[in-house]
Amino acid sequence: MNNSMRAARDIITSYSGKPLRIMEVCGTHTHEIFRLGLRKLLPEQIDLISGPGCPVCVTSVGYIDEACRLALQNGCVICTFGDLIRVPGTEMSLAGARAEGAEVKPVYSPLDAVELAAKNPEKQVVFLAVGFETTTPSACLAVKQAKEAGLQNFSLLTANKTMPNAYQALVGSADAFLYPGHVNAITGNAVCRELCEKQSVSGVVAGFTASELLTALAVTIRLLEKGEPFFRNCYPRVVKDEGNPAALQIMQDVMEPCDSEWRGLGLIPQSGMKLREEYADYDARMKYHLPVITGKPNPACRCGEVLQGKCKPSDCKVFGKVCTPLHPVGACMVSDEGACSAYYQYT
Repeated sequence: MNNSMRAARDIITSYSGKPLRIMEVCGTHTHEIFRLGLRKLLPEQIDLISGPGCPVCVTSVGYIDEACRLALQNGCVICTFGDLIRVPGTEMSLAGARAEGAEVKPVYSPLDAVELAAKNPEKQVVFLAVGFETTTPSACLAVKQAKEAGLQNFSLLTANKTMPNAYQALVGSADAFLYPGHVNAITGNAVCRELCEKQSVSGVVAGFTASELLTALAVTIRLLEKGEPFFRNCYPRVVKDEGNPAALQIMQDVMEPCDSEWRGLGLIPQSGMKLREEYADYDARMKYHLPVITGKPNPACRCGEVLQGKCKPSDCKVFGKVCTPLHPVGACMVSDEGACSAYYQYT
């Protein structure tokens, strides 16, 4: 441990002021803080709570139902990142749909789905576009490539989300946010600065190494002690004020804002992304005339409250008993970035 890490650790462990609630918005932060043992450094006055920064966790039950319908009733090949396969829908997960004969393929990139469609023109391929600003540009690139290649058997089922209006929905839930470094690497810092200046929302952009997380927590604590709203970028080696202009441009070219359903947070206006009209042929909802599907989450699951910072996973009656990684009741136990998964693995 170098001198700067020791100094940060000392700031954290010596805190003896009023109770503080700090929300780690990002699911990767949740897991890394657990894995690195940083929670053990926190005095009892500091409460780290989890937020809605896991894209799989905030994806609505209805979206899973839509994907299962496309797989089973429309005979589409469903391509998705692996975590989503086991997330429960109203009646089944995509793993359940696969057990009934549906073709569900895990992929590492939406471009893999484009390649699959190009090689199998007789099959209809749907990529499940789930994610924040970090993964949305690659989904946009996939659509552009599919259109340029003239593919008619590729489409997206979109559940892309953006963080700014989610932050608005979370105002008042914590004394400060640990902002997700990878999101800010794309978006830049303007939104976070504006939240601080106009709504007195405090927060720090954090990286993912032990040193970066210790520094971010120490800076957050020190600035909260001063009692004034603040914003700091503690991940400057990656996050620049302007973000990533190329990624922002491709999102603007291919998609536009829309209202979006978040598990736990409900419908947040203009917090999602959908394909623009010129790319409508690649919108699976329009292509297959999907009806509006409102999913029904398991009433025993408290994922929604966990994602709002209203309770901890261990407060849920089914946590670790009925709900385990092998038999998940909710998305937060399935995802590698889920808070319930982190609590189960590390506590």
